[in-house]
Amino acid sequence: MRRDYFTLHLDDLATSAEDQPTVHVDFDGPADTLEERLTLASDDVDVTYRFRTPVGADDASGVLAVTDRLTGEFVLECNADAERIFDLVDAAREFSTADADGCYEVRITHGDESVFTTEKRMLLVYDDEGSLLRQHSLIPSGVEL
Repeated sequence: MRRDYFTLHLDDLATSAEDQPTVHVDFDGPADTLEERLTLASDDVDVTYRFRTPVGADDASGVLAVTDRLTGEFVLECNADAERIFDLVDAAREFSTADADGCYEVRITHGDESVFTTEKRMLLVYDDEGSLLRQHSLIPSGVEL
């Protein structure tokens, strides 16, 4: 699917243990295309961020992706500002100390309808050359990469 079908909103990024940060993706493309891709269980998706620019660039940006954990197939990709992703990671780290299933929520909507919601603990961040940036990633304890 085309990236321009998706609009990314990041909510509740204040570093507070009270509000769970949310990755809200609004889809405005053909509904049947999205439904075909969202037949996965919430535990079967991973969320990653890949820089398209050098990490230290003033206007660093990249692509947030939701993928099928088993096949690696993309469910969706959307453009995202790197600074906002760093804010998400910081807020999720703070929230992870609270009693919750995940440290951030992923919500995909089509119009006014919520079509997919899950809570996640992991978000892997990669530089523009494909190397994992552990210091910028959310990696739960006990997970070995």
